[in-house]
Amino acid sequence: MTLAHHYRILGLRTGASFDNVKLAYRNLVRLYHPDVNPGDQLAKEKFIQVTQAYQALASALPPEMVAAHRVSSSTGTTKIAPDPKPDPMPTHQVSTQAAAHRFAPEVAKDTELPLNPTPGGSEVDQTLKVNSFKQLRDLLGSQRFPRAVALVEGLAQRFPEDPEIRQWHALTYYRWGHDLLSTDNLSKAAACLKKARRVDPYNKSLRQALQHDFQRLETLQRSSVPRAQ
Repeated sequence: MTLAHHYRILGLRTGASFDNVKLAYRNLVRLYHPDVNPGDQLAKEKFIQVTQAYQALASALPPEMVAAHRVSSSTGTTKIAPDPKPDPMPTHQVSTQAAAHRFAPEVAKDTELPLNPTPGGSEVDQTLKVNSFKQLRDLLGSQRFPRAVALVEGLAQRFPEDPEIRQWHALTYYRWGHDLLSTDNLSKAAACLKKARRVDPYNKSLRQALQHDFQRLETLQRSSVPRAQ
């Protein structure tokens, strides 16, 4: 596969910096991690794709780009965990379970993963952002979607220019819509999926996931018509 394909998996333009690659990777593994999506095969498959895309880009990017990221990170005030050391890309498809166990330790220690400072924000704002992310992770993990939506709506109003929060905002609506499809609440699922698309329209990885769910929604809507007659 080409590097352009791996950038697309992470929702990035070809040639994006390593900072952006790593940020996209972290946000997406938080979204698709099997511990947060028990029993969701699509999420497991996306987790594999995101992990492999990150490995490929981290191996292929010029060493000076990776080194520059580490130097700039070491001067920041936020605690940063060591960069993941990607193994060579496997020649065969990695099993979902193997990847889940292999990468679970890094994702489980989300408190060590850096969240970028909110643009123009204070130390208090950053503390709020970190605490809110922990709360959001717990809410999504326990499928308390209305509370998760209320949380991200408040964050989006307070920090409208923060790209990470915009991504959380969209992904929360996506997760709720995806879950609603499984309960046949199709009208509400459609509203959530459309909201996710409006909030973060340029996120290519999210757009791919939404396309899959919109196709599933259309199939479910067609199959429900005979029952309604």
